[in-house]
Amino acid sequence: MRNTYQTPVLDELDPTTGDLELEERHSLRRVAGLSTELTDVTEVEYRQLRLERVVLVGVWTEGSVEDADNSLTELAALAETAGSQVLEGLIQRRKQPDAATFIGRGKVDELRDVVVMTGADTVICDGELSPSQLRNLEQQVKVKVVDRTALILDIFAQHAKSREGKAQVELAQLQYLLPRLRGWGESLSRQGGGAGGGSGGGGVGTRGPGETKLETDRRRINTRIAKLRREIKAMKTVRETKRSRRVANGIPAVAIAGYTNAGKSSLLNRLTQAGVLVENALFATLDPTTRRTAAEDGRVFTLSDTVGFVRHLPHQIVEAFRSTLEEVAQSDLVVHVVDGAHPDPEGQVSAVREVLGEVGADRLPELLVINKVDAADEETVLRLKRAWPDAVFVSARSGTGIAELHKAIADRLPRPAVEMRILIPYDRGDLVARIHRSGQVLQSRHLDDGTELTVRVDEQFAAELSGFRA
Repeated sequence: MRNTYQTPVLDELDPTTGDLELEERHSLRRVAGLSTELTDVTEVEYRQLRLERVVLVGVWTEGSVEDADNSLTELAALAETAGSQVLEGLIQRRKQPDAATFIGRGKVDELRDVVVMTGADTVICDGELSPSQLRNLEQQVKVKVVDRTALILDIFAQHAKSREGKAQVELAQLQYLLPRLRGWGESLSRQGGGAGGGSGGGGVGTRGPGETKLETDRRRINTRIAKLRREIKAMKTVRETKRSRRVANGIPAVAIAGYTNAGKSSLLNRLTQAGVLVENALFATLDPTTRRTAAEDGRVFTLSDTVGFVRHLPHQIVEAFRSTLEEVAQSDLVVHVVDGAHPDPEGQVSAVREVLGEVGADRLPELLVINKVDAADEETVLRLKRAWPDAVFVSARSGTGIAELHKAIADRLPRPAVEMRILIPYDRGDLVARIHRSGQVLQSRHLDDGTELTVRVDEQFAAELSGFRA
């Protein structure tokens, strides 16, 4: 265990050959600046406020030292979001995680010493651990061990509010838990079954066919998983019905996707602030993160916030939230929000695009929006402008670039296919309003017997308006 760390000369290491310096491969190093320990409080105040105290552990297998630090820094932010205090952050340089204990077996004792020294009650590993790795590491460090996947699932469980969200999170948790069920002592390995009364502790009445407590738990979890899948499928049907009604009304859908904490919700609020929010009953029962707004030319469209992504988003989350994430794949445009002030925005973009590809949304038109430019340094902004020349640079907080973003979204919205000139009687104002909502008015003038319009509408609406051709 070393308290100081010298950045290795990366040019001397060839990552393609796997030839790492022995010292770097087997050392644990501390990552500075991660501690969130409470300070300047009395012992009584500390006892009242005490949260879970955690030590973070990562294995650095590839990339630069900055990549490894960024990954553990993100894990620290996740741990704080879950309500923990980060006491220490440790990284070991290895070719690959140890198959038995994640970090090197010789370094587990050092981790145990850090746990004892800091008084931590939990170790969080920066990766998804196998059931055997969890069990072995927990037995040796003598405190609870949690991996990155379980941590993210815990955060989702805390933040789920809607009935569907809670069902999706529970499904993901159960899918994660199922292969990790393990017995502790006789209470989970004792068999029941057979006939007769009998007394506890074995003997007559306790032998014969039956199932262990572990098997009972596994069966109950499988039953619960099946029920949750049925419930989520029913909710998906309701959502598809609502979506089909929006499509029938010719309302384009825009999905806001992006990395967690990139400012998606702030951008949604900023974009819809000037528009008409959900007034039509058609949208009254949509998820509260869906809003209706209008482009400058009057075309109405919906803006929907989505689940935030992180690196290595657990596959259980992607699978459980697939029905929700598929909403993105059904959109007409994906507004991909990126945190311009983050140390690694390129890595965030790659992580988000990976998840979008899993749900079939990678083929949709994408508008990159670099948010938080007011918090990013000028050099970073210039670098990102060179990397993504078509991106829009904004600040949801200050309002910088919002007008340009409105225009960029409007330019990318699907345009109705049929252009026609019609004359609408003055007593059919409902048709004019509907054209403004779902179509595009190119020209307009008022005549004695009605309003003459040159419009662009979809084929279905064009058929309805064919009787009004001028």
